[in-house]
Amino acid sequence: MDTISRESSPSYLPIAGLIAGLVGLLLGAIALANASKANRVASAAASAEQVNALSARIESAEIAAESARSVADRAASNMSSLQRSTQDAFTAVAGEMGKINGEIAKLQEAASRAPQRAAATAAAAPAGQPAAGANEYIVRSGDTGFRIASANNISLADLQAANPGVNWNALRVGQRINLPARR
Repeated sequence: MDTISRESSPSYLPIAGLIAGLVGLLLGAIALANASKANRVASAAASAEQVNALSARIESAEIAAESARSVADRAASNMSSLQRSTQDAFTAVAGEMGKINGEIAKLQEAASRAPQRAAATAAAAPAGQPAAGANEYIVRSGDTGFRIASANNISLADLQAANPGVNWNALRVGQRINLPARR
């Protein structure tokens, strides 16, 4: 009877095995999904740590760059200040050298004109008349007030002021003209 009862009643054993296999397969798939998710979370955590480390490095580099920029700005400012003061000093020295050169030129011109003026006044004195004094000039042919002033390195206004009674439009050869004192 056992054989008949076995054949007539359905066997649940294969169905139970199939269900157990499906449950195992389902649990394996869930475990695999959880493992994959855990792996992603671990990777994300590792990436976050790497990002944080990179971020810290970048921040450190930015701080160093800002400090270097600040030092460079101060150096540029100091260089500009030094350049301005050097240029001002060169300008002052150039101005002083120009003044000194002008004074030297005047001294050289005066030194070269003194013997010429003495010779000219001695040569211009007519025979029998004494030579012109140190502050005098004897009019020669073709002389004008402007020419006399230029030859003696004085202004025409100063020459006219020193000779109030002279008619500058009618100078005569041999006429004595007073020369103003040089300033």
